[in-house]
Amino acid sequence: MLIISHRGYWRADHEKNSVEAFERSFSLGFGTETDIRDCAGELVISHDMPTGNELKFEEFLRLYSLYDKSLPLALNIKSDGLQEKIKSLLDFYSITEYFTFDMTIPDMLGYLKKGIKVYARSSEYEVRNALWSEAQGIWLDGFSKLEIDVEELSMLIELGKEVCIVSPELHRREVVEEWALIKSLPQNILGSDKLILCTDIPEDAVEYFSND
Repeated sequence: MLIISHRGYWRADHEKNSVEAFERSFSLGFGTETDIRDCAGELVISHDMPTGNELKFEEFLRLYSLYDKSLPLALNIKSDGLQEKIKSLLDFYSITEYFTFDMTIPDMLGYLKKGIKVYARSSEYEVRNALWSEAQGIWLDGFSKLEIDVEELSMLIELGKEVCIVSPELHRREVVEEWALIKSLPQNILGSDKLILCTDIPEDAVEYFSND
């Protein structure tokens, strides 16, 4: 299982989606999830509505390119209509280890048409749909509790789909129970490089999942 940081590897709230958090994540060998919006015609890194002072997406990619470009990037799309600019920058910096997700369904179709890697969503509120066959992977979320269908997860991995699990602390839940659920998965799933965990505490996750 691969482990990626959520909004960089931050240690205080103000570090989320910051250069410091991204540098810490990449230097420790963790890919990351981050948020992309548009502001005044430019792509910026911001979870909330931008103010104009945010890190530019191109600056983020330039920073990432200084490290290991095999580290996965999870690009959370917060605005519609960004496909062309995102693809242009990914191509310019030769970024291949990435996926986009969380855009609206009509917008997702545009990403798929442009050949951009997309993950479809799954949660207690979002059931399997036709987009699963088109997407390269699944963003497996749980707003109130993480639920894992082992048979379905195994089938997805066997089909070559990637699955990124949202760690419970992203929804302000304790990790103990749900990490134990993940750790109990069969080895053909847990040991797959097609399984990813997105977490705020990546070093803790490495320690927990590497211990027998």
